[in-house]
Parts: sequence; structure tokens; C-alpha cells
Amino acid sequence: MYICLCLGVTSHDVTDAIKAGAITTKQVAAETGASSQCGRCRRNIRAIIDAVADGSRPVSGTQSGS
Repeated sequence: MYICLCLGVTSHDVTDAIKAGAITTKQVAAETGASSQCGRCRRNIRAIIDAVADGSRPVSGTQSGS
């Protein structure tokens, strides 16, 4: 699923950045570019960070519409 429409960043790209050590939206932006343009996807990125850290919620459960 696309998380950042501005740059075409997918949830897989964001998850890979998190697994590589990114723990903030700014770090994810530095790795993927997501949220570096308009910022509307920042909430979804935060949800993915939380889901990966928690390990119990699926990444696909993030809100769409960003």
C-alpha cells in the first residue's frame, strides 16, 4: 500500500526503514523520503512505527487517505 503519495513510498519501504533502525518519522523521512513533502502521511508512518515496535498489530491496519 502506498503511504506517501507525493514520493510513491510504500508501507514495505517504511517497514524496511524501521527494521533498519529508524524509530521516528524524521528518521523514516531521511531513509525513504516519506513525509518530506507535504507531511500528510506522517500519522500513517507513526502508526507503522508503533505497529512494528509492538509486533502485534498488522501494518495494513493503518489509515488510508494520506
